[in-house]
Amino acid sequence: MKRKTIFALTASFVLAACSQNPFTGKKTLALVPNSQILPMAFQQYDEFLTENKVITNTADAKMVKNVGQKIATAAERWLNANGYAGYLKDYKWDYNLVQDDAVNAWCMPGGKIVVYTGILPVTKSETGLAVVMGHEVAHALANHGQQRMSAGQFQQIGAVVGSVALGDNAEAQQIFNTAYGVGSQVGVMLPFSRSHETEADKIGLTLMAIAGYNPDEAPELWKRMKAKSGGQAPPEMLSTHPSNDTRIKNLTAWAGDAKAEAKKFGVTKFK
Repeated sequence: MKRKTIFALTASFVLAACSQNPFTGKKTLALVPNSQILPMAFQQYDEFLTENKVITNTADAKMVKNVGQKIATAAERWLNANGYAGYLKDYKWDYNLVQDDAVNAWCMPGGKIVVYTGILPVTKSETGLAVVMGHEVAHALANHGQQRMSAGQFQQIGAVVGSVALGDNAEAQQIFNTAYGVGSQVGVMLPFSRSHETEADKIGLTLMAIAGYNPDEAPELWKRMKAKSGGQAPPEMLSTHPSNDTRIKNLTAWAGDAKAEAKKFGVTKFK
C-alpha cells in the first residue's frame, strides 16, 4: 500500500506540474516555476558578462542586437496572432557578442542570449546569424530551461521511488540505482535534450522567416557547421544535439512551411 501511495502521489504531482507549450501544443514538465528560474538566470547572465569580454559598438555587435530584436519582435507577432498576448511579459531580452573562439551561442531562460565571436565565420552573414539567433530565441520561448530543470528533478524523484519499490533488497537497489543513472541519461535525458534542439530548430526557422530572413539559409549553415566539425561529432544516440545530417534534412524539409507561415504576416520577400 505504501508503494502504491508513493507512485500515485508522484503521478498526481507530475500531472499537476505540466504546462502547455504554445509553439508545439505539447504538455511539458514545469516542476520549477519561472518565478524562481528567471531571477537566477538573469543573475548568472550578468555575472557571465562581467567575467567575459563583451564586444560593443562594432558592426558585428550591432548586428547581433539587431537580428535578436527582429526575431524577438517576430515571436511577439506570432504569439499575439495565436492568442498568447502577454506571454513575454516576464522576458527581459538581451543580446550580446562575447569574445570567444568557440563556435557557439546560447540562451538562458527569459531571453538572455550570448553569441561567441567564433561562430561568426561560420554564420558568414546576417541571415546565417539569424538562423542561430532564431534557434536560441526559440529555446527561451519554449521554456526549455524550465523543462530541463524539471526533468532533472523528476529523475531524482524516480530514483527515490524506485528504491522504495524495491524494498530492503540492497543488491536490487544498487542495480536499480546504477541502471537508472546510466539508462535514464542515455535513454531519457539525452533524447529529451535532442528533442529540445529539434523543437528549437523548427520554431527558430519560423521566427527567422517572419523576421524577413530566408529559411533556406538554415540547412546551408548546418552544412558549414558539418564541414567545420570535420566529422568529429559523437554518435547521435550519445549527443545532446541531433546529428548535422539530421538537422540539414529537417531544416530543408521545413523551409517551405516557414515561408508559408511568414506569408500569413505579410512577409513574402527574404534577405
